[in-house]
Amino acid sequence: MLVVSLGGSPSLRSRSGVLLERSRQWLQGQGVEVVTFQVRDFPAEDLLHARFDSPKVQHFLALVEQADGLVVATPVYKASFAGALKTLLDLLPERALNHKVVLPIATGGSIAHMLAVDYALKPVLSALKAQETLQGIFADDSQITYGEGNNAAQLAPVLEQRLNESLELFHSALARRPKPVAPGVLNERLLSARWSI
Repeated sequence: MLVVSLGGSPSLRSRSGVLLERSRQWLQGQGVEVVTFQVRDFPAEDLLHARFDSPKVQHFLALVEQADGLVVATPVYKASFAGALKTLLDLLPERALNHKVVLPIATGGSIAHMLAVDYALKPVLSALKAQETLQGIFADDSQITYGEGNNAAQLAPVLEQRLNESLELFHSALARRPKPVAPGVLNERLLSARWSI
């Protein structure tokens, strides 16, 4: 299984990045291959000018196409997800998430932003034809404490439990998703099938 992990924060120090990293570690512990991208990895000009031919954008598009699932984490700014993340998602083809399972994650300054996942991010993922978009995770900033020095960031126990439960559901959804059949194989199966009326 291959999962693309996508961080929407432009900052190196990011609470949504902490949750994305925890998700990566958990999934790799289950034997899932995870490739991580951050919006800050892409040149701003490539995103703003929609440069589909950019090598970094091409690499991202190729891995999303191969992926079984996508984990998207973003901070919430002004009741919506990060604008840089939107510019990157806009570079994906119309059906880029077809046959893929998506887990959205968001962090924000208060629970007043909790619905941003449902009303801002999920419609974009739906427009990209995600096969299944799981219930999103929203974390209040107070539930994540940055680690100092070599110490890992700490999650509030209730958040850690929700994250682990969501990752278990995500992993199960990846395992049960139907595998697409190549058009040539499907055509051959239809032609060689024994039909009776």
